[in-house]
Amino acid sequence: MQPEWRGNSLLQCEFVLIMSSPKTPNRCRVVLIAPPVGPDIDARLQSALSGGDVASLIVPQYDADDVSFQAHAERLTQIAQAANVATVIAGEPRIASRVHADGMHLEGKAEELADAIAKYQSKMMVGCGGIKTRDEAMVLGEIEPDYVFFGKFGFDNKPEPHSRNLSLGQWWSEMMEIPCIVLAGNEVASVVDVANTGADFVALSAAVFAEGSDPAKMVAEANALLDQSAPEFEK
Repeated sequence: MQPEWRGNSLLQCEFVLIMSSPKTPNRCRVVLIAPPVGPDIDARLQSALSGGDVASLIVPQYDADDVSFQAHAERLTQIAQAANVATVIAGEPRIASRVHADGMHLEGKAEELADAIAKYQSKMMVGCGGIKTRDEAMVLGEIEPDYVFFGKFGFDNKPEPHSRNLSLGQWWSEMMEIPCIVLAGNEVASVVDVANTGADFVALSAAVFAEGSDPAKMVAEANALLDQSAPEFEK
């Protein structure tokens, strides 16, 4: 099964990172943010993906050099796609193409996003992040990425989501059709706060991949909380 993006086109989609399955939840879904390159990340990711519904995996470059990151991204892409989970690479755009990912994630100037959309959006999803204000979000939204991300990779270091990200997610969800992803906190229970903003997706990283955690259990718990508390989307 391959990822399917629903909507009029990739440029004007109503929903993103959807698996074509009758079991797809009609509510806020989990997006996993991979941790930095590490010796056991492959096994931890496989465990997480076995825990329940995951819409996609975003693989950030963090501080890795291009060579090691490409090898890391290729392995994780293969693992995720084998589980029917879309993979998005956050780093050098050419690496996303080389590892046959489903999409790329950019953080930077609007001109760079526009250039990537012109070059790549006919072949893969192009999303964006690094957004701190409504004005920044509006400027990037006008370029029509496939999604916007509110949060900063590696900064889910408190139990609750950052209040700014929740505020931006709620505002965006009320105003815009382009889907948004909001970064949760380092406790799984924080998915409820994100879901209540109306966000399409909640991103989890530390809550799932922290040392000593059981990734499968954390993903299962996140989905159970979303099943119980997340509002349903209009069909």
